Amino acid sequence: MSLIGEHIVERITLPEYREKEKTSMTVGNFTFIETEIEGVFIIELKAYGDSRGYFMETYKKPDFDAAGLRYDFIQDNQSASRKGVLRGLHFQKNHPQAKLVRVFSGEVFDVAVDLRKGSKTYGKWVGTCLSAENRRQLLIPRGFAHGFLVLSDFAEFTYKCDEVYHPEDEGGIAWNDPDIAVAWPDMGELILSEKDKKNPTMADRPVEFQV
Repeated sequence: MSLIGEHIVERITLPEYREKEKTSMTVGNFTFIETEIEGVFIIELKAYGDSRGYFMETYKKPDFDAAGLRYDFIQDNQSASRKGVLRGLHFQKNHPQAKLVRVFSGEVFDVAVDLRKGSKTYGKWVGTCLSAENRRQLLIPRGFAHGFLVLSDFAEFTYKCDEVYHPEDEGGIAWNDPDIAVAWPDMGELILSEKDKKNPTMADRPVEFQV
């Protein structure tokens, strides 16, 4: 894990980053790693492999509960995207969602932005690379905007939510909001939906979640 100013970025190949000490807890086959933003965790999964392939647990509620991460996930979503696609920054306005996100094909740069009213890290972001190779997950509590950028030629992305999807409740923040200033990896020309191109900045439309 590395640090830029007040922002965490899991891109150790970038030389200007400096190392930050990790605080972690292992329960069963899961290692929960704290980030700079309270409540957001990088989760490493233990895989068991042999000549046939591998097996691993990707979620086990008793182990998450034992780590203090008590969530009741009720919906699973999956998407596929090509290189350079940026989805975000998204949230639900009246039905906020906690998310447990991972990649099972390819690689993405995944970002969460703290929108919790009164949070000491309000408006700050945390980002990490999730890939089929590193088998990491990102746990994002309610009260955050979320987005990701595809780094590989193709990526398949899946996530659990503790609230169902409400199409009429969609909200968004500009991916390049200058006040949030996410340090997205340089991928050249990005591919965004028409809706995401029109998302407002926080200066134009402030967002706060009471959680």
